Amino acid sequence: MGRADHVCVRRDALAAIEGLYRARYAVFLRVATAICGDAALAEDVVHESFVRAVRHRADLRDPAALEPWMWRILVNEARKRRAAEQRLVRVAEETHERAATNGDHGRVRALIAVLPDRQRHALFLRYYADLDYEAIAAALGISAGTVAATLHAAREALRTQLTEVER
Repeated sequence: MGRADHVCVRRDALAAIEGLYRARYAVFLRVATAICGDAALAEDVVHESFVRAVRHRADLRDPAALEPWMWRILVNEARKRRAAEQRLVRVAEETHERAATNGDHGRVRALIAVLPDRQRHALFLRYYADLDYEAIAAALGISAGTVAATLHAAREALRTQLTEVER
């Protein structure tokens, strides 16, 4: 197979993946929601599954097997995300238990533990590593403006939670 043939096959696979996404998105989402138990997480799973399929479309040997291949990707991604979410919940519960015995410092640590990954990572890079916004942006693969917004959202979430705890 020459280079031109390979490019054509990759383009055809991309079109087939896009067609499957458009035709069956609701079904993929319904299954991902059932596996994950969370609609927002399921949307992320479907999105990430199709991104993976596009990235690895050269691995698809038989175009007729596209949909089963896509289901395998989706189920694996959903299981992985569900397991990660369950670990996060366990960590948060353990952290909240420790917080009850460790006073204010423990409470803050517990609240940080349940922040979304990007917010938590941005906080760590800013306040533990003392990085500036540009360095954080490079480390997280986002813009400096997004770093500012992410840090603001993280601080607001912490402020809100701490205020609610004090009431």
